[in-house]
Amino acid sequence: MDNSLTTRSRNKFWFVFFFLFVSWYLLLYGIDWSSLRGIVTTSRYEVNSIESFRPTSIPPPPPHADVSSNFNSTSVDNATNETRSKEEESLSNENDNVVVPDLEKLQKELEPFLRKIEPPKEEKKVEKKIEKKDDNKGGKCAGRYIYVAEIPSKFNEIMLKECKLLNKWEDMCQYLVNMGLGPDLGNPQRIFSNKGWYTTNQFSLEVLFHNRMKQYDCLTNDSSEASAVFVPYYSGFDVARYLWDDFNTSMRDAGAIEVAKFLREKPEWETMWGRDHFMIAGRITWDFRRGIEEDAAWGNKLMLLPEAKNMTILTIESSPWNRNDFAIPYPTYFHPSSDSDVVQWQNRMRRLRRKVLFSFAGAPRPQLEDSIRSEIMEQCSATRRKCKLLECKDLHNKCNKPVHVMRLFQSSIFCLQPSGDSFTRRSTFDSILAGCIPVFFTPGSAYVQYIWHLPKDYTKYSVLIPEDDVRKKKVSIENVLSKIPKSQVAAMREEVIKLIPNVVYADPRSRLETVKDAFDLAVKGVLGRVDVIRKEMRQGKNSSMVFDEEYSWKYHTFGTLEKHEWDNFFLRTNKERY
Repeated sequence: MDNSLTTRSRNKFWFVFFFLFVSWYLLLYGIDWSSLRGIVTTSRYEVNSIESFRPTSIPPPPPHADVSSNFNSTSVDNATNETRSKEEESLSNENDNVVVPDLEKLQKELEPFLRKIEPPKEEKKVEKKIEKKDDNKGGKCAGRYIYVAEIPSKFNEIMLKECKLLNKWEDMCQYLVNMGLGPDLGNPQRIFSNKGWYTTNQFSLEVLFHNRMKQYDCLTNDSSEASAVFVPYYSGFDVARYLWDDFNTSMRDAGAIEVAKFLREKPEWETMWGRDHFMIAGRITWDFRRGIEEDAAWGNKLMLLPEAKNMTILTIESSPWNRNDFAIPYPTYFHPSSDSDVVQWQNRMRRLRRKVLFSFAGAPRPQLEDSIRSEIMEQCSATRRKCKLLECKDLHNKCNKPVHVMRLFQSSIFCLQPSGDSFTRRSTFDSILAGCIPVFFTPGSAYVQYIWHLPKDYTKYSVLIPEDDVRKKKVSIENVLSKIPKSQVAAMREEVIKLIPNVVYADPRSRLETVKDAFDLAVKGVLGRVDVIRKEMRQGKNSSMVFDEEYSWKYHTFGTLEKHEWDNFFLRTNKERY
């Protein structure tokens, strides 16, 4: 009898406990208490209350997640927060002292009721946001996020609207169509492919690169998440407006100084003091390195500004004697929109029969005392059967017609690439695009320039004939090239054809799947450089200070300052001619 009464009492106790618990739970979650005046609730308090009845607790959100802000809870004063904390602590202690004989059984009984009651929408939203943040730490974008700095539109978009002012000698507006690719070339005389060829101006890289960046697969709106910061300043277009006529240095420098000041005052600058910033300067480096304050001096002083010295600046020709600019390929006429476009063109270049030993497209430089172009043209003219010459005499010459240049290079085994007004030439990349082996006369024309795009072993894809030997008539170009074994020539040509993707910029309106183009390699180079700098800053190091800036070409190319066979090419006396 006593056992029967004890059993009945225990059953009644659990029935009352179960009823009170469900009632309490429904009152707490089934009524929107925040709609009643004078009552403030927070989702965190609700979660803590129910969690005290569960066998295990859910870990709190990561410390970087601002949960309270996402809940949009009403603000309360410190006294209310303290009272609430005490209530939570008291409730937690009380629950800890409650002995539940069969907790798993109780959970099963409550499960149908718990399923019907969904947690507040705000909580679900925050959990999703935190999960996304965690995903951003890994995956394909790990270490690849880029933040595009927001700068005044007068430094990019407005320049394009005022395109007639960008160049004194030529209307640049025609070259800005098709997102900077220029007019469609078509396929005259079947020299090109049926699609992907445009009349691209060699100084359009800033627009082309910016439009490619807009399609980059790892952009972020959070600068603190970015591995690098891209600055879409069209510095080449800016300075080109003032390179000619009587513009003083203040006018030429104004834009660069204003952009530098603007960047310096942005919060993301302080992360690495600009060392994670990079930009495009779509002209040769010497247009941005005016070292004296004289109106007659050439260019502006963008690259000499303290802010610019901290940044990585990508140019079509860099300075071998400075550490903050790196060369990337000139734009060519070919802009593939798919991997197959690239592969088909490469295969076509492999099938061509080349009857001309070597060729040259260019003009003499009589005003440059040390130029070897006249000598090269003389040697070519003397061997008409083995060399073809395309002279560029004026603005209306055939060199400005892509069809003539590409036809010449497609018929040639070797293409001569001597220095012109500066070390580099767009023609170098036109010849690679045509599968023609480039012949250089100084390592400053390519080897110490495009270190992210061309192989370190230059003998695999090119020939180097010292310009001094040509100048002093010590060498015959024909003899040097004729002595190279045919098997070696075939291997070099194949290496050149393999390099085609490295030197072309894909159409910004599409995306390549597996092929990495010049843009991809440039971004990879920048991210790698910034990563090294970031690690050094954490360790309190600065590798750029361990070598004289005069030897930047040697350090960046070979990672050493040891004596090198090319030292004579980069003597200070040679620098003064550029």
